[in-house]
Amino acid sequence: MDFTALEIAKKLNGSLVGNSDLLIDSLSKIEDAQEGSLSFLAHSKYFKYLDKTKASVVLVSKSLEVPQNITTTLIKVDDAYSAFTQLMIEWSKSIALKEKGIHQTAVVASSAQLADDVFLGPHVCVGSNTVIEAGVQIHAHSIIGSNVRIQKNSLLHPRVTLLDQTEIGGHCILHSGVVIGSDGFGFAPQGKDGYLKIPQLGKVIVQDHVEIGANTTIDRATLGATLIKKGVKLDNLVQIAHNVEIGEHTVIAAQTGIAGSAKVGSHCVIGGQVGIAGHITLGDRVQIQGQTGVIKDIPDGAVIQGTPAIDYKSYYKSYSIFKQLPSVESRLSRLEKNK
Repeated sequence: MDFTALEIAKKLNGSLVGNSDLLIDSLSKIEDAQEGSLSFLAHSKYFKYLDKTKASVVLVSKSLEVPQNITTTLIKVDDAYSAFTQLMIEWSKSIALKEKGIHQTAVVASSAQLADDVFLGPHVCVGSNTVIEAGVQIHAHSIIGSNVRIQKNSLLHPRVTLLDQTEIGGHCILHSGVVIGSDGFGFAPQGKDGYLKIPQLGKVIVQDHVEIGANTTIDRATLGATLIKKGVKLDNLVQIAHNVEIGEHTVIAAQTGIAGSAKVGSHCVIGGQVGIAGHITLGDRVQIQGQTGVIKDIPDGAVIQGTPAIDYKSYYKSYSIFKQLPSVESRLSRLEKNK
């Protein structure tokens, strides 16, 4: 996929400074770019690479004042990072291999309904009464249970497991090792007799344009549905328990765990290794810093950190005191000795 610098500038509504005829055949980071590649610069701290880079063209945010001695061809855009991301999306689509057909080792129940252009890779299994719509790609060793529905143009990487009654929306991406629809963690205490397993009779619903990272698990509901709404992005190794609801366009980083029946609002940003207790509600646009423990309801727009979670400004004020406790203790000991 080759473009001239001028073609890229027009595509991005940018202004070109330098050689318009340079041919671009790859994208790269500014610090290790090679001739023929395009890179980007969105922060002044990377200026140190600009006069050393071998990139043929660099996207630069208009808000940055580029040093006058730079000879590299530049394309000035409103937001270099967003523009570079746009190019990456187009580039990835151009090189993506969309496979077709059903591999001879795939096993498909006779009652399953598959659109004509569905791809099933080696050793894929599809259960009874499952519906797989047009453009779906399911790669090797994935297991699709019974009464599952996968809507248009969703992509399942190798070794994805969708258990019975799971519903996946259109244009979703499920990475390797994802397991959706396992039993929720429900056990009723029976005194000395241990625990009685509570049947998990619900399902999981994943709406459109959701991306789920490798080895993430989403449990089926006890009754009703565990619900992942439109546009949600889950990182690797996230655990979503039974009857959880996650609002539209919320993003959750790796190793976060959300306990049963918690409700997370829309457009939230949740850092890595966050723990969210069950049966609580998080409002819309909540931001949670990494390694936070959330044990109570959180209002719209809150920014929180710590365990138990508090307002992040209060957290840093508290931390500034906490880290001085050893020296305070030493001073108190000296004062007591001098009495």
